[in-house]
Amino acid sequence: MKLFSRISFFLICFLLLVNSCTENHPELSDWLKSIDGLEFEKIEPDSVFTEAYRIFIPQYLDHDNPDAGMFMQQIIVSHIDKNAPVVIDLEGYEVRNRTMELTHILNSNQIEVEHRFFDKSSPDSIDWKYMNIKQAAADHHRIINLFKEYYTGKWVSMGISKGGQTVMYHKRFYPDDVDASVAYVAPLNFSDEDVRIYQFLNSVGDEECRNRITAFQRKVLQERKDIIPQFMDEADGRELKYSIGIENAFEYTVLEYSFAFWQWASSDCSEIPDSTATCKELYEHLAKNSPIDLFSDSGIEKYAPFYYQAFTEIGFYAYETNKFYDLLEYSDGSNKVWHPENFEEKFDSKVMQDINNWIQNKGNNIIYIYGEYDPWGATGVQLNGETNSLKMVLDKGSHRTRIKHFGDEDKEIILSTLEKWLNIDIERGDNLNYNL
Repeated sequence: MKLFSRISFFLICFLLLVNSCTENHPELSDWLKSIDGLEFEKIEPDSVFTEAYRIFIPQYLDHDNPDAGMFMQQIIVSHIDKNAPVVIDLEGYEVRNRTMELTHILNSNQIEVEHRFFDKSSPDSIDWKYMNIKQAAADHHRIINLFKEYYTGKWVSMGISKGGQTVMYHKRFYPDDVDASVAYVAPLNFSDEDVRIYQFLNSVGDEECRNRITAFQRKVLQERKDIIPQFMDEADGRELKYSIGIENAFEYTVLEYSFAFWQWASSDCSEIPDSTATCKELYEHLAKNSPIDLFSDSGIEKYAPFYYQAFTEIGFYAYETNKFYDLLEYSDGSNKVWHPENFEEKFDSKVMQDINNWIQNKGNNIIYIYGEYDPWGATGVQLNGETNSLKMVLDKGSHRTRIKHFGDEDKEIILSTLEKWLNIDIERGDNLNYNL
């Protein structure tokens, strides 16, 4: 047998042996089985991964008092290589089993973490006093420490919107857990009704577009008699109920329109119906841009943990009504419509002031991504140059802004910054042309 043939033969045998061992004894699966208390099942991975698992990890309700009880927290682990980087997606809500942008960029493993008290990560009975940023950060600290026993590569935390906030809070309390962080479109609100949102909505874009938005909102309120039946028909079709009252919910949906229009950029200013539009056209545009389930019972109940956090620690917004006071019959613009049942707590402004002080003076190795036209950017992080962190704002970008949307020059700044912090090389190629 020729030398080349012998080498080929032994190479094929070796690869077959490795593949056989990998199939029969998946290393990650064996490691998961060795961890007491974990519950997990193998699930179908995205094509970029070799295997994936849905895992439930026991967590303390109160990390300072283990006797307070426990709950099971859901995470999804998607695996490539134990030596590759790990992107840990700190969700602000439930997990959705999706491959994140940074995972593509870094060709990494991925861990998605469901936020405590959302969806499947809830105890049978919720004691709201345990729904705070310190307890959630401790959840994430335990998960990272656990998986560092298996994964040997660099760690990057990331999150989008409320997930981006979650990244900031975790970084504040456990600054050494990860090597770098990316917080997408994350607000840093200083009150439960942050007035910077109002200032933003009165100045964003150009005056002509802002005037069209106001005129549209007024027109919808003026034609309410013919538009509310359409609102009710869609609500009935979707089995939506409104304890706050259908008329009140309708008015709040109209008030939300300006915020939602800029946040999601679902329509262009030129698409806003003018005074000649039919009531059907008015309603269709409203429903496309301002979600009619936001003030429904199911919508409020689903996001009750968020609203509790918003009104106690992480802040929120309400609505200015002076442009519509003559047309509103039920709504006063207050955000109390989102208050959880029997809510009596007061907003603690010191919590976000502490986060802001830390971010400004000690928060290193964090990239903040914002869109210029996103209302949440109005309360975004402001850096003072005391840290090495980076803030990137996409021209005319919305709440959907991601790294892939930046131009080549700005994208290069982001990627080279990550390379420096992680001490790795990032390929510039197809991994930047993914679809999300």
